[in-house]
Amino acid sequence: MLTVKEESAIIGVAELRTKAAEVLKEIKKHNVILTRRSRPVGVIIDYDEYEKMQQMLDEIEDVVLGNIAKERLARKDKKMITLEEAEKRIGLR
Repeated sequence: MLTVKEESAIIGVAELRTKAAEVLKEIKKHNVILTRRSRPVGVIIDYDEYEKMQQMLDEIEDVVLGNIAKERLARKDKKMITLEEAEKRIGLR
């Protein structure tokens, strides 16, 4: 296993098969980049780090969607309908 940056290490898929226990210890300190034939194919990260990333992505998505909604509300040239009206039009109500 080769440490690339302070927060990342590289390991080949074949090496992963023989050193799985070592890799599981390593993910507590570094992200592990999996390679096959010297090309990156995946990343193994600590589960807590994964959860943090997912939470951040959810929050970013909420902000982006909120901004899109605000922009749409500010448009004067577009007619808007309520959710209930849209559901009626497509036969959900």
